[in-house]
Amino acid sequence: MASIRHYARAIHRIAGSHKQAIRSTSTEEQMEQINFTLIEALHTNKQVYLTYYKKGQCVTEKGFIQFVDSLGNLFVFIDEVFELKNKMKLCELIGVRFT
Repeated sequence: MASIRHYARAIHRIAGSHKQAIRSTSTEEQMEQINFTLIEALHTNKQVYLTYYKKGQCVTEKGFIQFVDSLGNLFVFIDEVFELKNKMKLCELIGVRFT
C-alpha cells in the first residue's frame, strides 16, 4: 500500500513538471525589438499582448503599457481584465505584439 502512494506521488510530480515551460533566454536583438514595441505602445497608447513567464508557466495578457525603464529593466502595464497595475522585469517577457 505504501508503495502505491509513493508511485502516485511520483506520477503527480512528473505530470506537474511537464506543465511548466522551459525558460529560454532572449537574444539581444529580440530584447531590442521587445523594448522598441513597449516604447511604441507607451507613446501611442495602443493595446498589446504581453507573453511572459509567471511561476514557470507562459502567460499571455492583454493590456496597456504605462511606464518603461529600459535601464532599470522594468516596465508597468495595466491589464485589460482587472485594470490593475502590474510591475514586471523586462527579462521575464517572451514577446510583445499589438492587438
